[in-house]
Amino acid sequence: MTSKSSDSPSFSQIVCVGAGLSAVALGATLKRWYDLDDIQFFERHPTTGGTWYINTYPGCGCDVPSALYSFSFALNPNWTKLMPSNKEIKEYVDNVVDTYDLRPKMSFGTEVVRSVWREDANRWLLYMRDLNTGQEYTHECQILFAATGQLVEPRPCEILGESDFEGSIFHSARWDHSVDLEGKDVVVIGNGCTAAQIVPALVNEGKIKSLAQIVRSKHWIFPVPNFAYPRLLQWIFRYVPLAMRLHRLHIFLIAENDFRLFPMTKSAARLREKRRRQVEKYMREAGPEKYHDLLIPDFDVGCKRRIFDPGYLDSLHSDKVLLTDGKTKKITAKGIETDKGFIPADVIILATGFQTNKFNPYMDVVGRTGQNVSQHWSKYDGPAAYNCSVLSGFPNFFMLLGPNAATGHTSAVMAAENSINYALRVLKPVLDGDAASVEVKAKAEHDYVYWVQDALNKRVWNAGCVSWYLNNKKWNSMSYPWTQGHYWWRSLFPTWSDWYIKVRSPP
Repeated sequence: MTSKSSDSPSFSQIVCVGAGLSAVALGATLKRWYDLDDIQFFERHPTTGGTWYINTYPGCGCDVPSALYSFSFALNPNWTKLMPSNKEIKEYVDNVVDTYDLRPKMSFGTEVVRSVWREDANRWLLYMRDLNTGQEYTHECQILFAATGQLVEPRPCEILGESDFEGSIFHSARWDHSVDLEGKDVVVIGNGCTAAQIVPALVNEGKIKSLAQIVRSKHWIFPVPNFAYPRLLQWIFRYVPLAMRLHRLHIFLIAENDFRLFPMTKSAARLREKRRRQVEKYMREAGPEKYHDLLIPDFDVGCKRRIFDPGYLDSLHSDKVLLTDGKTKKITAKGIETDKGFIPADVIILATGFQTNKFNPYMDVVGRTGQNVSQHWSKYDGPAAYNCSVLSGFPNFFMLLGPNAATGHTSAVMAAENSINYALRVLKPVLDGDAASVEVKAKAEHDYVYWVQDALNKRVWNAGCVSWYLNNKKWNSMSYPWTQGHYWWRSLFPTWSDWYIKVRSPP
């Protein structure tokens, strides 16, 4: 643990801000590669898990197969289902934390308010706050990682009249488990991936009086065979050499094959049209006919993140459910006024997503030139980074799952591992004691950023529909324009000519 003396900073060679999956992968990989445990994790929340600690809404789970939504170095033969629940993922993360003895290095309820690069000492100076006591202190490190995630901070409610509502209103990522839904009129605002899990969970639970869902946009909803793993198959995964790894590889190859849908080429367009017909057929057969016009999109498959159906379309057949695309005008004491009428509500659930496309490290990071990260990004139309993780002018600073690291067709966990593997290769001279710092060159960052954006303009994600991939300037910070296999390969071989390496001064 770090010292909380205000007189002099405590020190660790490495600091990681966050304690979610990316942070855990970093700590484990440092031990595996370098047998290094001189690291401190600072986490605002009271425990590990990141998004899987924060999101606890009914039906919460992952839409990526469990064998792929796990670390390559910590395969888990005990997954119970193809698509794991949030509880199962959280348990998996905690098991990895304990296996690699990372918990003693973690400080919870701790906020890193500001981080400033000290060129004179080749260190980061961190200004800390204990969220339980309010005590402020400092800590220094040689290497700083930001593993703060994207699915953390909810979008704020932007509907007039929130304070007038007499019932309960909360965001899906801040689920209020003290609210009893028995016999209540519930309104769900939003119809993305989260809402598609919440609605069937509440309907199947059978407690609610009614559920009205306000549809804000359309999504392609894919069928998904989320089966439970038979005990025999679990036994094979556990005891037959390579069985679990081959299962993971099989799922990875299926996911990577889906990337063929995304380029703006004639062959990809034919594949998208074929997939569109298949998915539209499923949606028409599974969803109520009266809602087809509200559900079925008119844009390309892949332009928005796909939803894998956890029983959502079937739940819309319930006589308790109302689907509407009425535009919300304001919240009143007893419900919501829309341009298509009044919807009574005892509980309003905001399934309106997160503040994505900002890549805010949730702290003020000030680099070598005195610029902070936001100022650095002002030269672009949105967040960007060399190899999705580093910025010129910010020595020894790496973002995990940074701008453009992930793709919607496969596992973000693999993208995080790729970021870590790249960072630790670049940092080897520092970790070996031969260098004081590494910093990417400004031209290398500029060239990489626009290479990525140019490629994204030739992908379906930038094809014109409104989605979380694009900000209001049509800048895509969310998607990697090639396969994760491509990112993995690039992460194996740093281009050393793109880097400044500051040699360590002799003692």
